[in-house]
Amino acid sequence: MGEMIELTSADGHKFQAYAAGDPKSPRALVVVQEIFGVNRHMRDVADRLAQSGYYVLSPAVFDRAERNVELDYTAEGVKKGLELRAAIAESDVMMDSEATAAKLSPRPTGIIGYCWGGTIAWWGATKSKSFRAAVTWYGGGIMQTKEAVPNCPVQMHFGALDKGIPMSDVEAIKQSQPEIPVFIYENADHGFGCDDRASFNAEANKLAEQRSLAFFAEHLA
Repeated sequence: MGEMIELTSADGHKFQAYAAGDPKSPRALVVVQEIFGVNRHMRDVADRLAQSGYYVLSPAVFDRAERNVELDYTAEGVKKGLELRAAIAESDVMMDSEATAAKLSPRPTGIIGYCWGGTIAWWGATKSKSFRAAVTWYGGGIMQTKEAVPNCPVQMHFGALDKGIPMSDVEAIKQSQPEIPVFIYENADHGFGCDDRASFNAEANKLAEQRSLAFFAEHLA
């Protein structure tokens, strides 16, 4: 089990982050939330990744708009999450991501994100130089900046049944970034990595996590 700690961004904003794993670990990961906050699922993900030898921090990005946000996977939760996401500037998201990475420095640090966090992980690769590797899971906003130049190796995961990220978008991303490994899970929908969602796909989740950990093991050595 981890704990909540407090971090401070460059502009003085104080925000929480869930910390998991051994603080003395030589490798680190930033785990970026979905639009549902640093909820039970995100804490479970952080705990699980920490077991592979990482010190993990999952920043509460929503603290910019509202603190202590933990939303359910319901229509009401989606509505609230989208409202909070819209209230936070991209520059502030990046500031908090950089502050989280700074807390982990000088260890080689990767970033992995899910849903909205998948897009933020892509920003971490393309708008920051704080990360040695980035992994994105069903990041719906990647398409908008698909031609951005990554500053570190990137790996991507998408579900073939995801109506919010059509395969035409995934193919466009692959064409813009031919050097990036992009994995498509044929029987998986959006959120296939979350066991609190009806779309959870245990087989796809297991394989995607194995690939993600192998990728980090290679690039954060």
